[in-house]
Amino acid sequence: MLDITLISVGKIKDKNLATLAQDYIKRLKPFAKLKIIEVEASPIISNNQTATKVLEGERLLKIIKLEEEKARGGVVYLLAERGKIFNSSPDLAAWLNKNNPLILVLGGALGFSDDLYKNYPQISLSPLTFPHELARVIFLEQFYRASLINMKKAYHY
Repeated sequence: MLDITLISVGKIKDKNLATLAQDYIKRLKPFAKLKIIEVEASPIISNNQTATKVLEGERLLKIIKLEEEKARGGVVYLLAERGKIFNSSPDLAAWLNKNNPLILVLGGALGFSDDLYKNYPQISLSPLTFPHELARVIFLEQFYRASLINMKKAYHY
């Protein structure tokens, strides 16, 4: 059974995306352990977006450190468009299976602070950039798909 902690900046505000996310979370329950931790998003400082990323980065780092202690061997990866890209859903499923338990971090609207990028490896769901709320839904769908693939259950891929 896959065991993933997803640390995410902000809540999903779009009701349609929130409904879709909840559907995938519900589907995952029989196949995987998923813990979602939402970290408060910082207001975007228009003339200093770096400051916004630093504030969110500090909040994320506190939660990451706590979760690393609890995970007993869990590895931390940032979900970022510049990270390692998987060629297929079965490749992602195999990678998730090898890196279990896992702590994944999804940044806010501006991405991650430079410190987080420097200190943690990254994986990518796509080289495209998605709004962070949609990225969470895409991750949940792919996590569900990977769980089914690893359980040898039928799912289109």
